[in-house]
Amino acid sequence: MFLKIHLFLLLSFILTSISLSSSTYLSPSALDADSYGNLTCSSIPYPFGTPGNALPGFEIGCPKEKPWINPPILTISKNTYTIQEISLQGYIKIFAGPIHKRCFDANGKLTESDGTGRLNLDGTPFELSYQNNTLTVVGCNNLVSISTQGKNLTVTSGCVMFCDPHGFSGGSCSGLGCCQATLPGNLKSFDFKFKQLNISSSSAASINCSVAFFGQRDDFQSNQSGFLFQDRNFNDTHFYSHNLILLDWAIGNKSCEASRNNIGSFACKNNSYCYDSLSTVGYLCNCREGYTGNPYADDGCTDINECLQLDLYPCVGNCINSPGNYTCSCPKGMTGDGKSGCKRVFPLDVALGAGLGLLFMLVISSFFSYWGLQKRKIVKMRSQFFKQNGGYLLQQRLASQGIDSETKIFTEKELEKATENYSENNILGQGGYGTIYKGTLSNLKVVAIKKSKIEDENQIEQFINEIIILSQINHRNVVKLLGCCLETQVPLLVYEFVPNGTLLHLIHGQNSGYHLAWDSRLRISAEAAGALAYLHSAASFPIIHRDIKSSNILLDKNFTAKVSDFGASRSVPFDKTHLTTLVQGTIGYLDPEYFYTSQLTEKSDVYSFGVVLAELLTGEKPISFDRPEEFHNLAMYFTVAFDEGRLLQVIDPPIESEAGSEELYAIARLTKQCLNTKGEERPAMKEVCLELEALSRMRNQQSQTTGNEEIQQLLVVGNL
Repeated sequence: MFLKIHLFLLLSFILTSISLSSSTYLSPSALDADSYGNLTCSSIPYPFGTPGNALPGFEIGCPKEKPWINPPILTISKNTYTIQEISLQGYIKIFAGPIHKRCFDANGKLTESDGTGRLNLDGTPFELSYQNNTLTVVGCNNLVSISTQGKNLTVTSGCVMFCDPHGFSGGSCSGLGCCQATLPGNLKSFDFKFKQLNISSSSAASINCSVAFFGQRDDFQSNQSGFLFQDRNFNDTHFYSHNLILLDWAIGNKSCEASRNNIGSFACKNNSYCYDSLSTVGYLCNCREGYTGNPYADDGCTDINECLQLDLYPCVGNCINSPGNYTCSCPKGMTGDGKSGCKRVFPLDVALGAGLGLLFMLVISSFFSYWGLQKRKIVKMRSQFFKQNGGYLLQQRLASQGIDSETKIFTEKELEKATENYSENNILGQGGYGTIYKGTLSNLKVVAIKKSKIEDENQIEQFINEIIILSQINHRNVVKLLGCCLETQVPLLVYEFVPNGTLLHLIHGQNSGYHLAWDSRLRISAEAAGALAYLHSAASFPIIHRDIKSSNILLDKNFTAKVSDFGASRSVPFDKTHLTTLVQGTIGYLDPEYFYTSQLTEKSDVYSFGVVLAELLTGEKPISFDRPEEFHNLAMYFTVAFDEGRLLQVIDPPIESEAGSEELYAIARLTKQCLNTKGEERPAMKEVCLELEALSRMRNQQSQTTGNEEIQQLLVVGNL
């Protein structure tokens, strides 16, 4: 008998669940002003202010009682939220209640339902920060999702939780009694859906409440902010309705370039500059160097008198302040730069020094002339390399996209020393792109250094593109770019060191005979899918990797997946569904629809990931001439076997005994959906991620509750 996979539950839930309605949230009177920091109505910074004293959209209210000590209030759609902090760097912190709370009695009857923290930011300058907030849900046997409607697409995130046999007592939030989900980007309003899974367990009967709330990332695990659980039992839960969340804000809905021409409404005042917000649509202002204050207020940026702050602006001589700067000079009769020190000059010292200096110059003038000439040649050569390697183009693109890159610029000497002058003993891998070396920096940090093989304009373009892409990505399953070097003949990229090689080596037995167990294969595939789902739907701009393959999935010391190599990746504007590009990718992984149409979409990554799943299931290579001619391509080999009912004949024998046939069939069916020749019929990467995560967690749950027949049924696949 074939049963339904967990994806069916997810699809049914999304189609049938009903969104919760909004309700007014008032700040709890039980909390005193100290609970909200030092912000009061007398310290509100412009452009915020009371009605008539603020920019449109930035009006806030003051409490009637003790407004000089009580925190101000933000009103959104008739709902009020207490403000804890306002930052002129583009964010505001407010307190909000749960977006969902639902309790049932022993008979399954709904006894309590609440959604007081529901936000709708449409028509406001605010967005819920997806980088600094997370969705946390506490409960038992729940499936939840949160979605937002963007231009031409719907972005969805969610998670699944199962019962903890011992209840929940805090700590990690990884699927037992509690789960967390990354928020979609550009989140102004959302649709929250909840599904109670019909799974019986020994602890489910006593855990009848579920609560969902937004909170700043890491707050829940560090101090369980807003929660207190007693006696390890959800029925004894006390919920404080004051979760601290962070909203991004910006001025207007256009870039600096488009806004600065409208002098009447341009918000950046004297002695300030404008920069585009990376978190939401619009722009922000900041005081110019040498000035401090509020860049949005008239004459708000005032000159810093550096001469009165010598601990920050050193000067041991005569200090003279000037607008935006200062000068420092030594008193008459002394020499030096005035900042680091001044030295008294005596006539005899001058004469003696001049004589010795003249003698010295006569003896070694030729040496210094030669050394100076060589130094100028080296400086000129490094400048040429910087230009040749796209340094100026990189600076231009980073500036045009408003990216404040933290990428470190390494010197040639640093990387030569780290790699022992690029010793062959430090080579980690080689390919058409060049060579990757293992290196140890002066602080003993181990890194991986990517060195291009030849001077090639296309490689320079890929090098710049990789830095641009990685500068916008912060995800635990994406390899981290640490820096680059541009003063060598070919550009160098420096990454975090990922010690356990590639997924390709593990699957195909090239890693010291290590057998990749089924549990690990399932977990690694879920982690890689999570990284791709983040690129497609949660990054600042949707990013298509364009070269997903098992050799581009690295494994760290804990065998955690790290997606790498973004040289071919492309960012997709929110108002476009595809990009028309020259076809690029790896044979065997390349999306056939993209190959024939040159139209690159997110579904191109889904196809390539489907090939990786097929590798994990079969242990076969993407292209192999050991198979019959019509099945050289793994995608064709796998889909035909699946359609003809020969799935177990192509499954990698070592994992057939580790995974049940139901699990294998579930993953195989998902793989076939990813390998569909029509992109529109493939699932979105977020759907793939949710199903893989659910199957992985349910497998762990199954191992803890052996014999639970209903959970076993969730792992079996039937016809949708």
